[in-house]
Amino acid sequence: MTTIQEIVKILIDAGIEPNEANIEVKMLIEHFCNYSAKDIILGKKLDSEKLEIVREKALQRAKTREPIQYIIGFADFMGEKFIVNPSVLIPRDETEILVRKSTEIINQNNLKMAMDVGTGSGCIACMVAKYTDCQIIGVDISTDALNTALDNASRLNLFNKAIFRKSDIFSNVKPSEKFDIIISNPPYIPISEKETIQKEVTFEPELALYSEGNGVNYYSRISSEAPSVLNKHGYLIFEIGVDQSDIVSSFMKNSGFGNIEIIRDLAGIERVICGQLQN
Repeated sequence: MTTIQEIVKILIDAGIEPNEANIEVKMLIEHFCNYSAKDIILGKKLDSEKLEIVREKALQRAKTREPIQYIIGFADFMGEKFIVNPSVLIPRDETEILVRKSTEIINQNNLKMAMDVGTGSGCIACMVAKYTDCQIIGVDISTDALNTALDNASRLNLFNKAIFRKSDIFSNVKPSEKFDIIISNPPYIPISEKETIQKEVTFEPELALYSEGNGVNYYSRISSEAPSVLNKHGYLIFEIGVDQSDIVSSFMKNSGFGNIEIIRDLAGIERVICGQLQN
C-alpha cells in the first residue's frame, strides 16, 4: 500500500520544497479522502483506494506543475475556502493585507457602497462583505470569473451584500451609481516577465496577471477614472507589485487623491497603497 511519505517524496523529487510538499499532500488528503486533523489525532485509518487517488493527483502535480489549488478546486483565503479554477487567480496571502486595510477604512468611516475592480474569484468582495456592513459590487471582464465569484458568494451566503457584474473597469457603472471606496488588485506583472515566470503561474489567467507599461497600466486607468464614480472624499486602495509604489502614488496624486498611505507585507515589500479624494 502507498504511504503518505512516498506521496510526499513524489513532490519533493519534482523540486517542490519539503515543507510545501507536506502541506500540499495534507491538502490532497483532506480533499480526496475527507480526512481531517481530528481524524489524524483519533488515528483513523486512511482508505487505500482514496490514498491511491491522492498519489495520482500528486503525480499530476509533479509532472505538470499545475497548482494544487486547481487540482482540488479550492483555495484557502482568510479562513474560508474559495472555489478556484483556471479562469481566476489563486488568492495570495498578500491580498489579505488589502482586504484588512479596506475593511478597516470601511468600518472606521461607516462606508456603505464599495466596488472591487477585477474581482476574479470574488475573494476580496466576499471578505469585505463578510466583515463590514458595506454592499460591494465586484466587476470583471471575464464571464467565467464572474460565475466563479457568484458561486463563492453563494457558498458564503453573501448574495445581497456581494453583487457581481460584467464591466471593463467602470464601463458598466450606471450614471446614478457612486461609491465610497474602490478596491482593486489589478494585473501588475510586466509583460516582459512572461517568458521567465514560474511554471505554476502559467496555469493562471493571463488577463489577470499581465499589464502593459511596466505593469502599471491599470493603476493609471483606474486612478484617473475613479473620481468620476466616487462620492466626495471617497477612497481608492490597491494591491501593488514590487517597486511600483512611487509611480502608483504619483498616478493617484495626479488624479486628486491625498493622504496616501503605503503598507508593507511581512517580507517588507510595499504591497498596499491607499488614498482619499481631496475634493
